[in-house]
Amino acid sequence: MNELRRFESIDAYNAFNKNETRHPLINIVDLAKADPRQGSRMYFGFYTVFLKEVKCGDLVYGRHTYDYQEGTLVFIAPGQVAGMNSNGEIYQPKGYALVFHPDLIHGTALGRHMAEYTFFGYQSNEALHLSNRERQLVLDCFAKIDYELEHAIDKHSKRLIVSTIELFLNYCTRFYERQFITRNHVHSGILERFEQLLNNYYQTDKPQTIGLPSVTYCASELNLSPNYFGDLIKKETGQSAQEYIQLKVMDLAKEKIFDSSKSVSQIAYELGFKYPQHFMRVFKQRVGQSPNEYRMLHQ
Repeated sequence: MNELRRFESIDAYNAFNKNETRHPLINIVDLAKADPRQGSRMYFGFYTVFLKEVKCGDLVYGRHTYDYQEGTLVFIAPGQVAGMNSNGEIYQPKGYALVFHPDLIHGTALGRHMAEYTFFGYQSNEALHLSNRERQLVLDCFAKIDYELEHAIDKHSKRLIVSTIELFLNYCTRFYERQFITRNHVHSGILERFEQLLNNYYQTDKPQTIGLPSVTYCASELNLSPNYFGDLIKKETGQSAQEYIQLKVMDLAKEKIFDSSKSVSQIAYELGFKYPQHFMRVFKQRVGQSPNEYRMLHQ
């Protein structure tokens, strides 16, 4: 598992899996064609989506083990490392991988809003678990791309391929929203734990030593990736995780402002703001009054 294989091109990944290169920037890789192998870590220089068909070891993503089983989708963005830990055993890969290079979507509508598909940044315990009907929709999208790759490339090929990738990713966005509801038992109480985490944070000296609580810090404490955590909080509250943190900090600020023995600068530092001016600007944006105006009106 210590070996790191680097795949910078679609062609190199095709060759590794004994698949033909039909287009230099995209392929639907049939993993069953690959030779049996031991698990290894892999670096991907392109977008990769695995549809796993069998349980054949633990998928390791970065430093985490992925929550996956038969009929799950795993999303990997360019520059990320993932791999299979087969515990030293030889296994036969099965399933499919949609692989496409960023160059394929440059200058397209998909390329302009690719960052919206935040599940490419999800990590441990965050794979997409498909129902049978959802799995069939995924396979239909893969089949459409495969159809285009089997035929001679013409002026319509790129548009049809890219639009099908976009259709597939839009379906995945819907499926993840369903999963936030149906797998509620997995992340039940996240909002309460988030609230408690923020309360505990402000009962320590962390605001003065670390600064304001960040989304990344909170996600890490709750054992979630920042993207998944952010999407989950957005689904639960209608606010981004950053907005939720800011509102919590402003609630604390309102309490502190009643203590007239403290200056606005002292309060800012106690809350974790590096500069009082930043605190005053955020307070005015969120509350509609400056800290001093709020203090005068509520004395």
